[in-house]
Amino acid sequence: MSTTRTTQRSTWRVVDIVIASVIAVASGVVFWAWSASYGLFSLAFTAFPPGTALLTGLWLFPAVLGALIIRKPGAALFCEVLAAVVEALLGTHWGMPVLISGLVQGLGAELVFALFRYRRWNLPVALLAGLGSGLFAGLSEAYVVGSVAEYTESMKLFHVGATAVSGLVVAGLLSWWITRALARTGALSNLASRRAHLEPALAVRK
Repeated sequence: MSTTRTTQRSTWRVVDIVIASVIAVASGVVFWAWSASYGLFSLAFTAFPPGTALLTGLWLFPAVLGALIIRKPGAALFCEVLAAVVEALLGTHWGMPVLISGLVQGLGAELVFALFRYRRWNLPVALLAGLGSGLFAGLSEAYVVGSVAEYTESMKLFHVGATAVSGLVVAGLLSWWITRALARTGALSNLASRRAHLEPALAVRK
């Protein structure tokens, strides 16, 4: 019986695929719009460029939001990568590397949900997933793909920390709040997260 429940919890249904795809596509459009306006907002950090890492959270939220809503293994990675694909197809000055970014960011969140065996969807786990996504993104940008290669070591460390914090707040906290708000309207009635608004913030099981 336990094996059956685990299988049911892990198996994607058609409705899960459809909703995850909708989340990802809508997020990709948000990515595209945010990328287009990023230059304007980054002007606020002209005196200290690493501060722009605080704006990264809006590129991380689909991973956490998708996982919290779908509650299936792979949802975080699926939503983040597909959102990056949509952004790339719409056209972005970041170019095709956004696909690598989507993979890395989605993986950071996915690993956190996997750590809790896809059975915990409370606020602390959402925050950790957002933090994980941001941490993976920051480390990749600072030490792997070299997108901030001109930074000093201390600036790189700040970049990683700021990206992680942005992920925690925007991708983690905001996604958790949105999930509960959507559940309250009944929009998630066919999904495992349909009672999210009734779950205590610190609940350990769904």
